Amino acid sequence: MREALFIKKNKDRWQESQQASPADPDEMAKEFIQLVDDLAYAKTFYPSGKVTNYINSQASRIYLDIYRNRKDESGRFTRFWKYELPLTIRKHHSVILFSFIFFCIFFIIGFFTARQDEDIARGILGDWYVNHTQENIDNGNPFGIYEHGNSILSWLGIMVNNIAVSLRMFASGIVLGIPCLYDLAKTSVMVGVFDQFFADRGLGADFWLVVFVHGTLEITAIILSGAAGLIMAKSFLFPGTIKRLESLKQGTKDGVKIIAGLIPVFALAAFFEGFVTRLYNDISWFTTAIFALSVVFVIWYFIIYPIRVEKKMTLRIKEG
Repeated sequence: MREALFIKKNKDRWQESQQASPADPDEMAKEFIQLVDDLAYAKTFYPSGKVTNYINSQASRIYLDIYRNRKDESGRFTRFWKYELPLTIRKHHSVILFSFIFFCIFFIIGFFTARQDEDIARGILGDWYVNHTQENIDNGNPFGIYEHGNSILSWLGIMVNNIAVSLRMFASGIVLGIPCLYDLAKTSVMVGVFDQFFADRGLGADFWLVVFVHGTLEITAIILSGAAGLIMAKSFLFPGTIKRLESLKQGTKDGVKIIAGLIPVFALAAFFEGFVTRLYNDISWFTTAIFALSVVFVIWYFIIYPIRVEKKMTLRIKEG
């Protein structure tokens, strides 16, 4: 069956389900099973089609409605972290991957551009920062800048600033995502220049082991914030089988969920920068462990776990 015919055949049922979920639990389960069957068919014959993502989002929404009525559900807060956010992340894995690749491309551009001209580092990082860091390197303490300032004030200031940046990136998605891409490119170029500054002085490995004690969570959250803005832009530009306004509402709702989920990530990253990164000289094993655990957490919660939740969701409903 051609994709257009498949959509025409089922469109009315999908839209009816989207506008008003069945109140009866049996009807809800029946509707979900039909959506799962539609999703399996769409994934088989139209794996890259827009209809596949649309059906998946519909199935995820009904699944959450079913879970909302379970007696053993421990509450909205738990449900959000265990199911809603992972399923939203999974739904938009392709956009998140694009955001990640986009970040990496401009990171590489920043790194190799700064390698050709040292003045670029001063233009992006500032003369004071470059001079102060060079002085620290000469004194044998290359990352000494993280040892200055009040830890609590640093934590709060960095957290508020990063959350504000993420909100701006997300909100800019309404302008077709262009400012969002600009902010993402600007940040990635800056990180690339920052990395090259230390790599050029034989401190490339140290940069990752020290700066990414907090940078792993911080950069991940920035990439996801950019993705949230792009999700909003995509929902407006490519509404698929539903009305453009409804698509925008859904994209905005998904973006808000992602941004809400990133607030504690930003808070923890800022805490690491204010309290933990500065310990790299005294207890390097601890800072390295934090770096490693952060990498494991990012891979698990934002990549592996959402896939597992989606598979578990489909299997559980099919079995009964």
